[in-house]
Amino acid sequence: MNTLAQFSLAGRRALVTGSSRGLGLAIATALAGAGAEIVLNGRDQQTLGAAAAGLAEGGRKVSALAFDVTSEESVNEAIAHCEDKIGPIDILVNNAGVQHRSPLEDFPLAQFERVMMTNLTSAFIVGKAVAQGMIARRRGKMINICSLMSHVSRPSIAPYAASKAAIANLTRGMATDWAKHGLNVNGIAPGYFRTEMNEALVANVDFNAWIERRTPMGRWGDPSELGGAAVFLASDAASFVNGHILYVDGAFSATV
Repeated sequence: MNTLAQFSLAGRRALVTGSSRGLGLAIATALAGAGAEIVLNGRDQQTLGAAAAGLAEGGRKVSALAFDVTSEESVNEAIAHCEDKIGPIDILVNNAGVQHRSPLEDFPLAQFERVMMTNLTSAFIVGKAVAQGMIARRRGKMINICSLMSHVSRPSIAPYAASKAAIANLTRGMATDWAKHGLNVNGIAPGYFRTEMNEALVANVDFNAWIERRTPMGRWGDPSELGGAAVFLASDAASFVNGHILYVDGAFSATV
């Protein structure tokens, strides 16, 4: 097969959770650019509809599924609907995530549980539901969005870091269990990207200066720069890549 042809996602369908904006929408846009049909997900119907309409303007085939990734009932209904009415899911990107900042000694239990449910448990719930069809078809690509915080941590975000460390190992576990069924399960660990979730950090003059000094490439990542990694892991070019966490962080994790 031609090397470039291995990166084509033509004829494949990708569900990206938490994709009405931010990194999720950037990943969905990249997958669409490689030829995939896209199924966007979010809970806000209006925001989700606007994202789908914007992505479809480029002539891409896009559907929108509003469901709660933390509810097994909601997920199972949505995945069954997608498989039956839209079509089989060939690629799943578990991207949905939240952040809550607080000193750990003051961290509310409700927020701890919310972070874990959204960042970690949702990947298990959605991954398990989508895996049923993939296993039956003996093929499928899953990408779990991990984080630089899968490897390190910072003050005030211990639960977030714990959730991202756990999803990295869940990724390895999924690959270990499901590789024999023809599935490839990998993770992408973004560093510091300019997104809505990081708006306050970008606006913080001292923190922004620290990021620019600390990151060997001297800047924040742009969400579009995550697309190539997603296309690679979703494509035939990554046919023997399984259980791997790919850091996309401007060499942040490579230096001290």
